Amino acid sequence: MPATYSYPGVYIEEIPSGVRTIVGVSTSDTAFIDFFPRGPLDQAVRITSFGDFVRIFGGLDPRSEASYAIQQYYLNGGSVAWVVRVAADAETAKRTLNDAATTPQAVLVVEAANPGRWGNKLEVGVDHNTGSSDLFNLAVREVQEVQGRRRIVNSEVFRNLSPNATHPDAAIEVINNRSTLIRLQAGSSPGLPAATGTNVLAKVSDVTDTTSFLKLGLGDTSANAAGSDGVEPGGTTQTWENTAAAEAILDPTNQQGGLYALDRIAPYLFNLLCIPATARLSNGSMQSVINEAVKFCRDHRAFFLVDIPSGVGLNAIDTWLEDRSITRDSHAAVYFPRLEMPDPLNSFRPREVGASGTVAGIYARTDATRGVWKAPAGIEASLRGVTLKTKLTDLENGGLNPLGINVLRNFPVYGNVVWGARTLEGADQQASEWKYVPVRRLASYLEESLYQGLKWVVFEPNDEPLWAQIRLNVGAFMQTLFQQGAFQGQSPREAYFVKCDRETTTQNDINLGIVNILVGFAPLKPAEFVVLQLQQMAGQIAT
Repeated sequence: MPATYSYPGVYIEEIPSGVRTIVGVSTSDTAFIDFFPRGPLDQAVRITSFGDFVRIFGGLDPRSEASYAIQQYYLNGGSVAWVVRVAADAETAKRTLNDAATTPQAVLVVEAANPGRWGNKLEVGVDHNTGSSDLFNLAVREVQEVQGRRRIVNSEVFRNLSPNATHPDAAIEVINNRSTLIRLQAGSSPGLPAATGTNVLAKVSDVTDTTSFLKLGLGDTSANAAGSDGVEPGGTTQTWENTAAAEAILDPTNQQGGLYALDRIAPYLFNLLCIPATARLSNGSMQSVINEAVKFCRDHRAFFLVDIPSGVGLNAIDTWLEDRSITRDSHAAVYFPRLEMPDPLNSFRPREVGASGTVAGIYARTDATRGVWKAPAGIEASLRGVTLKTKLTDLENGGLNPLGINVLRNFPVYGNVVWGARTLEGADQQASEWKYVPVRRLASYLEESLYQGLKWVVFEPNDEPLWAQIRLNVGAFMQTLFQQGAFQGQSPREAYFVKCDRETTTQNDINLGIVNILVGFAPLKPAEFVVLQLQQMAGQIAT
């Protein structure tokens, strides 16, 4: 608006419409937490394909339950995943590069980009074929031995590097910002690293060359260190008997890594949480991790998919939740039985896995095709790439469903499908309004979408013009969902309401800086029991 009208003519003013579109948040971005052979520690990394997972975290590993769960997630329809690598006492492979002096001095320390045994497969080489006496070239490669033959699986070359930290191509800055394999640190003495071969860079792809490169983690043990995966989930019992795994997942001291790494992914969200390693923890650790994960999901408006341990059969599943004191919460669900899949790392023999990764993929697939208000169950919720560890009958299914335990079933023609949609608060005895998975997840979706979409309201003048804008924008968001079939009812009046006026916000609220918004919705509940009533006709003739 012009400050004054000083001359005769036409003045143009742009008036805000008051429309602030509320955009729905994601519904099926899934977080996975577990041991992985490589990758950043205690950081949530966003991936969009199994190929991303292989490249960053090393792919399938027999010690990692979540590596198989992630493969299943993408096979069954998953899209976005957040992967958090945890480890206990893992070590980073490193090697010192010395100068060419008579008494060699350490000028650079080369470390693997992240801890783990994988770093012992890295080799680094240096040459001085730069045309300048104060520059050097550095090459790094990752070498695997397959049936006695060396194979380079990854390599990087950095040319014309300077040991001078103020140079535009300072080695430490260039490599630490660009390399996915290594990191550099300054050594105890400034200088140029000695060449490790006469023409290293020309041989970076030569698998027979073993002399021009130095292997990380080998050599002088006083200056070098081998990479280690730390406490691993291995052993003959396939159980983490100690508390190291639980502590790595929960990070009880700092609450910065493990599960709590998901606190640092803003502005992104996670909606589903899978921690397949819980099924291999000892009883006390299992209880701690599951209950903390349920609480974490409740605080973050997310949903936890619980994996049951191997060996928990049909006659034990009904008491397993109570015996482990697992929290009965609407932000979690459990599925029975466990699954089997062909293991590419073991000649495609069957490997038993938890159901969380597979089911998370089905959640994502259902959300994409039908919406978060559709129960991720039924004949469309087919399980891909797995078979059932146990096949249940109708009567066995009927014994678990009232307890809030979702069943995976096998039917002729339809194959293996998800045949349950109850939360852990879905036992009939609890009579909870959050009995069903789609109702809980739709409410969480509405809460998070409105939470994110109404931040503009903070510090606005708290009176009728603001309330009208709130009703307009929230109403438009709810109307869009109604038109998509998210609510019950034939009209908007039957499906939802939005109130923000003098009734919800009193003068005392205004004095305290509070605006109250009341949003109600009529959720769709799944047709869990379909009743057909048949009657014989006694030969009557219709008139």
